Amino acid sequence: MKAITKNTIAEIDPNFVDGEIILFDKALLKSAFDCVYRVRETIGVKKVGHAGTLDPMATGLMIVCTGKMTKRISEIQNLKKTYKGIITLGRTTRSFDTETDFDTKNNFDGITDDQIYQVRDKFTGKIFQTPPMYSAVKRNGKSLYRLARRGIEVERELREVFISKFEIEKIDLPDIYFEITCSKGTYIRVLASDFGEQLGCGAYLKELRRTHIGEFDVDDALSIEEFKEYAKNYFIAEPEIA
Repeated sequence: MKAITKNTIAEIDPNFVDGEIILFDKALLKSAFDCVYRVRETIGVKKVGHAGTLDPMATGLMIVCTGKMTKRISEIQNLKKTYKGIITLGRTTRSFDTETDFDTKNNFDGITDDQIYQVRDKFTGKIFQTPPMYSAVKRNGKSLYRLARRGIEVERELREVFISKFEIEKIDLPDIYFEITCSKGTYIRVLASDFGEQLGCGAYLKELRRTHIGEFDVDDALSIEEFKEYAKNYFIAEPEIA
């Protein structure tokens, strides 16, 4: 699947209306919508979409499609994703990551490496997750995170996901460094919260970076600033957007 990357940027004469696939390295605190909006603004093409969101507190690989290549978004979304990150024991937050403040503090003394590896094994293969309230999942047309910010919690249905690899790279308590490869729809921050619950001390997702989507690698991805500089040579004179 051809894409605009750091390696191919000099070779591709893009046609953003007919369609291109672009690899981006999303920055911390930026939303997936922000990335899509800035691409639209830069190239003057209305039909732009992303193939899998990333939370504002996560960084890493995002794939954006333009024009007719948006028809391949579902195909790309179904590819496996790989993440690296840090689960921190002993504290919890309502969002399960660093977006919201700590709401509990618990003792994690006495937890051993063996216990951590035993819990890790429970989160490989087929597992079930409840989508977090702080998510873009919709309920009656409203995103759950909008309800969550008003202090409203609603029931969510369990979802089946698949964890094909879960490696513990380092244990430096309270931090557990990991790499996970998983299916579409997996919430790593839910996994972090469930991991802490299994250990009896609570946990939250301290850091997260998406490194791969299928064979696509974040090391080949562009920053939005690099893309804007590149696209100057191909900007559409009469953009489709106002």
